[in-house]
Amino acid sequence: MLTRLLEHGHDIRLLTLGKTALPLHCMAVSAGYEQRRNEVYSWDGLKRGSAPFLVVQHTLLGEGRLDFAGAQYRLRPGQTMVLSMPHAHRYWLERGGHWEYFWMVVNGREALRLARELIDARGPVVTLPEPVIDRLAAACLTLIDRTDITPGEASAAAYAAMAALHDGVFGAHALPEASMPPWLARVLAFVDGNLAQPLQVQSLAAVAEMSRAHFVRQFSAQVGVSPSDFVLERRLERIERLLLATDMSVVAIAGMTGFADANYLGKAFRRRRGVSPLAFRSAGRLAAGT
Repeated sequence: MLTRLLEHGHDIRLLTLGKTALPLHCMAVSAGYEQRRNEVYSWDGLKRGSAPFLVVQHTLLGEGRLDFAGAQYRLRPGQTMVLSMPHAHRYWLERGGHWEYFWMVVNGREALRLARELIDARGPVVTLPEPVIDRLAAACLTLIDRTDITPGEASAAAYAAMAALHDGVFGAHALPEASMPPWLARVLAFVDGNLAQPLQVQSLAAVAEMSRAHFVRQFSAQVGVSPSDFVLERRLERIERLLLATDMSVVAIAGMTGFADANYLGKAFRRRRGVSPLAFRSAGRLAAGT
């Protein structure tokens, strides 16, 4: 299917399917196969509206760049980028560069849940087995090539893409993760298991069995952000999931994610995501119903 997509050639399609009587919670919005050469190309994850959605973009040739909450990535051929919006990230083409890729934009509660689990487990950039890339290409080709596509078919293509990503990251044939220092694995697991508790840098250094100063240097070098920024981002990601997947109050969510109160949570969420928690929830529910 990747070969067929390449034979189809560069193309972009915005799907205008309208609302359905019964909401579909994983829906394709647009798709394309593009190349960028020697031009300005830059997307800011906090300047694409307040309605949650996600981008799946696979690099075929050239190289793109991604700043994900302070962590830097080079997007090379064979790598797939998965991003949810709104979020503190930016991806772009370096001046004079070349980047060729295919992509899909998807919304809906189930799509966002799957993307969040994938990003939590492996980060925003993954290397997938060839059969999985072929399945992603097939979904993209369906979306840009089927002129009479129905809402159900568009949703099925979006589900197919998300299921392919799931298999590529969590399935039996997923590529092995890059080796991680044991101390870092301990710290990451400790953070994810204790987001409701105070997570001072000193306590994380103790988990890593390092001095505070050495831990901060090593963690920042390995992860790309400081320990405190990493903890905050993990908390905000969990807040996003709770807002979209439950009807819990912001007060209750604050208690589950280590914030002193709902007001503090709201300020931190608005500063990083650009919208209030309730506005994020409302936009997410609206998008899932389209």
